[in-house]
Amino acid sequence: MASEDGRPDPATETFVAHRNLLFTVAYELLGSAADAEDVLQETWLRWAGVELDTVRDQRAYLVRITTRQALTRLRTLGRRKETYFGTWLPEPLLTTPDVAEDVELAESVSMAMLLVLETLTPTERAVFVLREVFDVGYDEIAEAVDKSPVAVRQIAHRARAHVAARRPRETVDVRETRAALGAFQRAVETGDLQGLLDILAPDVVLLADGGGVRQALPKPVVGADKAARLFTTGLKRADGELSVEPALINGSPALIVRLNGQLDGVLAVRLDNRLVTGLYYVRNPQKLSGVQREIRVSR
Repeated sequence: MASEDGRPDPATETFVAHRNLLFTVAYELLGSAADAEDVLQETWLRWAGVELDTVRDQRAYLVRITTRQALTRLRTLGRRKETYFGTWLPEPLLTTPDVAEDVELAESVSMAMLLVLETLTPTERAVFVLREVFDVGYDEIAEAVDKSPVAVRQIAHRARAHVAARRPRETVDVRETRAALGAFQRAVETGDLQGLLDILAPDVVLLADGGGVRQALPKPVVGADKAARLFTTGLKRADGELSVEPALINGSPALIVRLNGQLDGVLAVRLDNRLVTGLYYVRNPQKLSGVQREIRVSR
């Protein structure tokens, strides 16, 4: 809404100012851009009815509403994932270049980290994301997740240890990721399978998400030779002309794959010790709306 002079009213102005932050919070909790947008709609409806004079910290209040709405939706998503066809992967985002300048933020929205966050309970995930990514105080987190500050500290400690045991062990140089993806691009364009094998870890895991709409691997594939051959053979069997282009997906270099000029999927990777340990290919068209335009994430 706007005031008589045409300017946004204070509630709208504040919401718009924090919208990218709120979207990022919701997305990191849900791994779904579409659901994150729905959460923002629900957050706005609640925010629009708040007496602003009673709110001491508007940013914290908005984050609290967003977290509560995201937690409700996260539990619904959990039930949806139980009946999901094949492997479930987060929705990829075509992120703006500036996200790569914030290394911690870029890592937090990476496909690899979002998959690690999937192994936490909803409350653990909310506590970890709010504390470790957005540096929210324990008292504020306690209000958002309806726990005591003491309980939140215990949850944070447990979640931190859980994530540390599963996240990439070192910060990955963007140039290393681009080099690894270059091997995939050459494999697609020239059939250079050996170049691909050289950058895959022996126990690399290939995950593909077609959502039952497009053909994809029904379960994870483990092993460099098997993963490389399945991936390249699958692309070669595609009925039409394949093209591959680099992009910044979830804050990291990735590849967008097109078939006859139409978006077919997004390939992201996880690197450990300069070798690819995770391959994530999202083909489900219902999950590809986030790569049609650049999305800004922030904290």
